[in-house]
Amino acid sequence: MIDQHRRGFVLAAGGALAATAVGSPALAQPGDKKIGYAIVGLGGYGLGIIIPQFKNCQHSKLVALVSGDPDKARRVAAEYGVPEKGIYNYENYDSIRDNPDIDVVYVCLPVSMHAEYTIRAAKAGKHVLCEKPMAVSSAECEKMIAACKAAGRKLMIGYRCHFEAFNLEAVRRARAGEIGQLRYFRSEHGFVQRDGSWRLKKAMSGGGSLMDIGIYALQAARYMTGEEPVAVYAHEQTDRKDVRFREVEDMIQFELEFPSGVIGSCMSMYSANQNHILLMGDKGRIELEPGTSYSGNRLWVGRGRETEITAPPPGPGATQWAGQLDHMARCVVSDRQPIVAGEEGLRDMRIIEAIYQSAREKRRIALRA
Repeated sequence: MIDQHRRGFVLAAGGALAATAVGSPALAQPGDKKIGYAIVGLGGYGLGIIIPQFKNCQHSKLVALVSGDPDKARRVAAEYGVPEKGIYNYENYDSIRDNPDIDVVYVCLPVSMHAEYTIRAAKAGKHVLCEKPMAVSSAECEKMIAACKAAGRKLMIGYRCHFEAFNLEAVRRARAGEIGQLRYFRSEHGFVQRDGSWRLKKAMSGGGSLMDIGIYALQAARYMTGEEPVAVYAHEQTDRKDVRFREVEDMIQFELEFPSGVIGSCMSMYSANQNHILLMGDKGRIELEPGTSYSGNRLWVGRGRETEITAPPPGPGATQWAGQLDHMARCVVSDRQPIVAGEEGLRDMRIIEAIYQSAREKRRIALRA
């Protein structure tokens, strides 16, 4: 069966189990002070996705904004009720230390900026929720973890699928043995990346499709199997004549070997749309397509697509983002480690570095424990 002795971050299967994983809803009772968040970066994700989610939160509230565009920051502050004292720019960012309303800083910036703004937040005495991928290198990840530990602050990585209902249900059913012994895992994640994105600049993104969208396939391989890979083998296919891919990769196919004998086959790409997760066991299969989208995810369990699970138990929040925000809030209140702490982001980055190495050297790379 799937290894159930994996370290404690394992994706909480189902709402009740998710509540247990984060320490139960009793950690923050109605009427308790909500944990205050500062959102760093008012781009498409920070402004378009995260900020609107606070209305769905039980234990979290928006209290501050950090932006390089003062007019935009003022407009957003007025719309969401953020006071003037909660508006910051990148020059006076360190003064967040003087604002007691800010408990957690959520870093929604290009990847190359994650380490700097996480470390500065920790030094300012704030807990940090940082978007994925955690940083451009494992060395940066280690510095981020060290800074938060030195400051006695918590560090969580924005792996929202750990709070998404269909993913939670897929894990629950796999753990319950509904497809028997797991033998094979497959996931393809990609979309058509348009020219002009900062994600196509290696200095800002750290890499191409693997860093941006392939990390979903890698994460799914780990939390769906409940195991850590012991080796990788990768192959890159990139048309360098395409102006989009002068600095970063388009397609990377990578194979993961797991201790139980399970083989994981994954693909990331910037030139085709795909979002798929498949677990094959000796008694059946679990399939999600799309599996990690913002909405519209679908789940089938059985020998094919004859049985669709249309109403899985809800996750630990009204939405996956609210569940993520409130999980961090509960961890702050209860002084517990997030289920997707900084060490989780570091582990992914070490595997990503091994995948890139394997693609360059065209050989199997063993992973350190």
